[in-house]
Amino acid sequence: MTTTLPLEPVTDRLDIGNSFIAQDWDALTFKVHRSAYRENAVFNRERNEIWGHTWLYLGHETEIPVNGDFKTRTLGGRPLIFVRDSNGVVQAYLNACPHRGTILCRETEGRTKNFQCFYHAWTFRNSGELAALPDSDAYPTDSEFVDSLSLRKVPRLGIHEGFVFIAFDDTVPELLDHLGKAADFMSMTATIGKDGMTTLPGVQKYSVRGNWKLAVENAMDGYHFAPTHNTFVGYLRETGFAVTDHDQYAHDLGDGHGLLVLTGHNGRIGMIWEPRFGEAEKIRTESKRAEMAERLGADRAATVADASRILFVFPNLLLFDLEALTIRQLEPVEPGVTDVRAWQFVEKGEPDDVRALRLKTMASFVGPGGLATPDDIEAYEAVQRGIFATAGFDSGDLDWSDMSRGMGDDLTGPRGRSTDEGAMRSFWRHWSKRVGEIAGVSGEAK
Repeated sequence: MTTTLPLEPVTDRLDIGNSFIAQDWDALTFKVHRSAYRENAVFNRERNEIWGHTWLYLGHETEIPVNGDFKTRTLGGRPLIFVRDSNGVVQAYLNACPHRGTILCRETEGRTKNFQCFYHAWTFRNSGELAALPDSDAYPTDSEFVDSLSLRKVPRLGIHEGFVFIAFDDTVPELLDHLGKAADFMSMTATIGKDGMTTLPGVQKYSVRGNWKLAVENAMDGYHFAPTHNTFVGYLRETGFAVTDHDQYAHDLGDGHGLLVLTGHNGRIGMIWEPRFGEAEKIRTESKRAEMAERLGADRAATVADASRILFVFPNLLLFDLEALTIRQLEPVEPGVTDVRAWQFVEKGEPDDVRALRLKTMASFVGPGGLATPDDIEAYEAVQRGIFATAGFDSGDLDWSDMSRGMGDDLTGPRGRSTDEGAMRSFWRHWSKRVGEIAGVSGEAK
């Protein structure tokens, strides 16, 4: 069963707002100026207009299951504390002491009732209130002043199916409005396990010498699968799995979100068996499919189980729902550097042998040392190196990257083939609306 969506074709032929994008509906061509990947002015504009004014994926609430559990991480260049307070409420604070701005929590994770600044020993409860102030008699005692010393919460925090998002702008729309059609695909992942889903302890973190937008393009680019991952494709065929790009699609979910629906690139543990999973898993898959059909209904169970998906939620969340399920978070550091964090998302209570198979399979493909991720990293690091070769050649098409493949489908139908570049174009159209013109940086308008 192939996932279908009630999406409208792209019919807006108006100028989309800046000269980073060259979109010609008559010629059905779409190009991106390469300065968008390499210029500090563009990066700074993104940091403000995108990371500063939209919902960002922070983490999953199962990362902090016990009251007092915390993690520290950085989003949009801002150090944060992600914590479940002593009342069980998920909180996110700016990781800076209200006194003088010192980094308050210097550990990457742990469990605590209080956070104490090492500089002057100001102490705060994990629910944010000031708990202890050395030499307090030197300060005003009125409640307004004391309340002003609480930890600074992020302006907005929202949770959908356990996925925690924050925003640094309190005027952003409601989270579900931001997620739009992407919300249901996140819900699908949350219903895979009959007892729910959880992240596993630990995070895979690595830095890539490439622009963050190249990571988005790579994830939404089914065109590269066979040539770039030919070792993995050959391995699957040797094990007896028929690899194909037939009947696989890319969807524009609106507002920069994108989806690839893949039926011929791999099996799915517990849902679509393939020979490398072994005979015991074949029997369990039949049982698991029956359980899902009874719990979710036959149609919904088939929608959840019958196809792998790669979901991008603008601007920094990727869900790789493939053989196993991986959550990835993007954190742009500078124009040519991106930090990536990845977590494994698994069924609660699944048997130990199935969990071991899931992790082994994940590590073999989408893990940092698997057969796919090193290929992908090399590909978009190679792009990042290559875009400097054409810098300054603004006449003709030398300093533009082409993303025209399958553009006719943007006008004639609700979806494109996974091997076309429609999901990449939908990302760039939304990006252009958010970033707008930047004085002194762009190519010649097409």
